Amino acid sequence: MDFAHSARARALHTELAEFIDTRVLPAEAIAAAQIAGSGNPHHHPPVLEELKAEARERGLWNLFHPHPGAGPGRPGLSNVEYAPLAELMGRSPHLAPEACNCNAPDTGNMEILELFGTGEHRRRWLEPLLAGEIRSAFCMTEPGVASSDATNIAMAFRRVDGGWRLTGRKWFASNAMHPHLAVLIVMGVTDPDADPHRRQSMLVVPADAPGVRVLRNLPVFGYHDREGHAVVEFDGVFVPDADVLAGAGEGFAIAQARLGPGRIHHAMRCIGMAERALALLCRRAGERETFGRRLADRDNIRDWIAESRVDIEMARLLTLKAAWLMDTAGNRAAAQEIAAIKVAAPRAALRVVDRAIQVHGGAGVTDETPLASFWAGLRALRLADGPDEVHLRTIARAELRAGRGEVR
Repeated sequence: MDFAHSARARALHTELAEFIDTRVLPAEAIAAAQIAGSGNPHHHPPVLEELKAEARERGLWNLFHPHPGAGPGRPGLSNVEYAPLAELMGRSPHLAPEACNCNAPDTGNMEILELFGTGEHRRRWLEPLLAGEIRSAFCMTEPGVASSDATNIAMAFRRVDGGWRLTGRKWFASNAMHPHLAVLIVMGVTDPDADPHRRQSMLVVPADAPGVRVLRNLPVFGYHDREGHAVVEFDGVFVPDADVLAGAGEGFAIAQARLGPGRIHHAMRCIGMAERALALLCRRAGERETFGRRLADRDNIRDWIAESRVDIEMARLLTLKAAWLMDTAGNRAAAQEIAAIKVAAPRAALRVVDRAIQVHGGAGVTDETPLASFWAGLRALRLADGPDEVHLRTIARAELRAGRGEVR
């Protein structure tokens, strides 16, 4: 396994680190003030557009994009090359990814449109997404079924002349509260009698199509994320046949193609959050005294620091192994490692963040530091893109097959 950074990746890492340290981190307080001043938790802060313009000028744009070619920012980096860059963006998860046009769920949606979209989809939706002019949402999860099993998806797509009618409700549609939302990718059932993995299809739906209604945001641990996790209702929405991605019955296969890269991107950003939390922990421990001694001089605090470094390095190495396998053998061959890191990275980062919160005392659970929001986002990530239990099931089934155990 070769995790060495290419010369190009090293240059991008240096440039991105300087951009985040000098421009993005100082902009966090500005963005928070702009959002608070608007009275709308989903307000798009003007400072973010300034950061986007600078990132694009610096060549820090669409770094996630694995397909090289003409157009705005298609660098064609490998997963191993992208991993340390995504980690850096994870240090400021609410600003840096969107500033570099590398934010979920747009990255996954751009990948879907690249791989499965028509020429018209690319012209109308993919190119503006790559340019950072619009935003998109992914509508898969439903309130009425256990959506961790994608074959449970039940929203009905009814066949009509020339297309389909969509009726039903989705929730946790990330980005659906974004003021620049323009397009949705929606998964639902086109043939309830087909094989379980052939029942679903994915459709491209304009956000302003008649019958589409964004009903409300779902706060997560009390936080209203700026881009939102929304409840979206579809009331007889007409979608023409041309907007069925890859044809009817391909929804499950598209979902699997989309979620693998998305899961490892989440893991990469988790490590960035953990690194920032550890830096905050060390700074606080060096500044604070209790009962006549610095916190940094107490053995239990030193143990927490050391354990945090171990947690981060283990998660980073597993992430890089998964990325290397994706690059060299393909996403399917890396399925077990992707599942493993999707479990391991949020858990490891949560341990580091929890220790940092404890060392900060009361300040750690307030908005005086990013730690409380980090904790909320990381804890939610143990459910997003498949809960831990689904990924553990994947790993266990592979182990049982390898050991010739009984697999059901």
